[in-house]
Amino acid sequence: GSGAVIEPPPPFEVRLDRSTLVRYAGASGDFNPIHWDEGYAQSAGFPGVFAHGMLTAGVLAGYLTRWLGSDSVRRYRVRFSGIVFPGQTLTCTGRITRSYEEDGRLLVDCELEVTTAPGEVKAAAFATCYQPR
Repeated sequence: GSGAVIEPPPPFEVRLDRSTLVRYAGASGDFNPIHWDEGYAQSAGFPGVFAHGMLTAGVLAGYLTRWLGSDSVRRYRVRFSGIVFPGQTLTCTGRITRSYEEDGRLLVDCELEVTTAPGEVKAAAFATCYQPR
């Protein structure tokens, strides 16, 4: 690979509460009651309301951009693997899996994860970013 080793920042934590879900619904325009109406969520077979998947993806994207800069992101894709409930803390971590040059630019491929407890992965992301200079 090219360039210096880029260490990831320490894990980033965000505790989700019900008001976070309601604020996200307002910001995103996604008012599905499964995310804010306890009775509705239970009638749909869930133990209660839960976070929007894109809220989890956004928290993870925030970790990435604090690490490598928002201008550096070229690709970002997320795979969801679990539901996040209010009261849980999201912990974001990441690592660089490859550093390389393409068209005269230094790039890095990253793997990122959101967990709510050790071994409880709720989402994984894969990103390609320009390497910080």
